Amino acid sequence: MRFFSGFSLRGEEVLFEGYLQNSAYAVAGFSRGAIEAFEYVLQTNKRIDTLQLISPAFFMDKSDAFKRTQLHYYRKDADAYIETFLANVASPATRDLAPFLAPEPPEALEGLLYYRWSREKLQVVVDRGVEIELYLGGRDRIIEPDEAERFFKPYATVYIIKQGGHILDG
Repeated sequence: MRFFSGFSLRGEEVLFEGYLQNSAYAVAGFSRGAIEAFEYVLQTNKRIDTLQLISPAFFMDKSDAFKRTQLHYYRKDADAYIETFLANVASPATRDLAPFLAPEPPEALEGLLYYRWSREKLQVVVDRGVEIELYLGGRDRIIEPDEAERFFKPYATVYIIKQGGHILDG
């Protein structure tokens, strides 16, 4: 299995051991890593049976003002932004995510905030025979799980962990 990490995180796949497929033909990504996993599956010629998108970074429902504000605060004080961000990623659980911290430049945040998921590209992946699994926390404080579910449902099997947050813990 190939795993792609979330924004400013590394090694957090251990948090998802109960969800991840242990297969050479599976690709998974968490949050921003879901974008990277999806793009990898689109570009590779390797056999992929399953694409697991865990709390994908989905901000297409957010205004440009929201996105600009996020970038402004990140550029102003990245440490404070990351502290709040990690607390929201962990919520409603109180898990310490500091061991997984790997800070990134503002361009990485900008890339995920402005990423445009494509229905056409999702269909290409499905038409190749790749099963897409979507995992969402019902109490996610990073993305709107209802919006993500609505967008991905035609292409993916959707699993909602009702009491879970962005890292699916409740």
